[in-house]
Amino acid sequence: MARTAVGLFENQALANQVARELKTIGLPGDEVRVVVDPRDLPVTGVLSTPHTDFMTSLRRDLREIGAKEEEAKAYVLGMEKGGALVLATCSADKVDMAAEIMNRHSAKDVEELAGLEPVLPAGHIGGDILRRESILTGRIRQFGGGARIFVW
Repeated sequence: MARTAVGLFENQALANQVARELKTIGLPGDEVRVVVDPRDLPVTGVLSTPHTDFMTSLRRDLREIGAKEEEAKAYVLGMEKGGALVLATCSADKVDMAAEIMNRHSAKDVEELAGLEPVLPAGHIGGDILRRESILTGRIRQFGGGARIFVW
C-alpha cells in the first residue's frame, strides 16, 4: 500500500524548505511534491477554466488517496489563500518521519478549516504509546501537528 504524508503550509517558500528537508532523509525527489495555486494558467478557449479545472483535479486526487471531501476542500481553500501543499509518498518507515518534519515546520491543521471528526485519545499496546489516530480508516492524523498520513 502507498502512504502519503500531506502538509499545508503558509507559503511556497516554507513548503520548499520542507521539501528540501524531506529529501535529506532519503526520499526520492520525484516522491516529494510541492503544489501551489497556479495563478497564471493559460486560457485555451471560450469555455476554458484552467484554474477551476486545476483545483477540481487536485480535490479529486486528494480524495483518491483517502482525504474526506471536507479535508480536500480545506486544502484547496488553504492554497487559494496563498498556502502550499507538500506531499511525500514513501515507505511506512519513512512516512512517519516525513509527517514529523512537516509538523516541525508548522503544517496547518485542516480540521480548523473544515470542522472535521474528533481523534481518539492515545492508547497503549505492548507498552508502546500510540499516536492519536482519526476514527476513520485509511487516514492517520499525526499527533502534535497538522500533517496527515493517507494510506491508499
